[in-house]
Amino acid sequence: MKSKVKNFFQLGEVFGYYFRKKDPTRPNNFNIKMMHGINKISILMFLLALIIIISRRIFG
Repeated sequence: MKSKVKNFFQLGEVFGYYFRKKDPTRPNNFNIKMMHGINKISILMFLLALIIIISRRIFG
């Protein structure tokens, strides 16, 4: 049970998405830059909403 909960709250992949190094073999054009920018914004909004929902359940 404890290992399942620990695996559920692992955020290494999320932080790895934000702080990864530039890969020279990856294509680099405007559309891909915008796609990754929107993905980063949506991940931040999701985590913020999750924090708000959890805090309302705990304190409200």
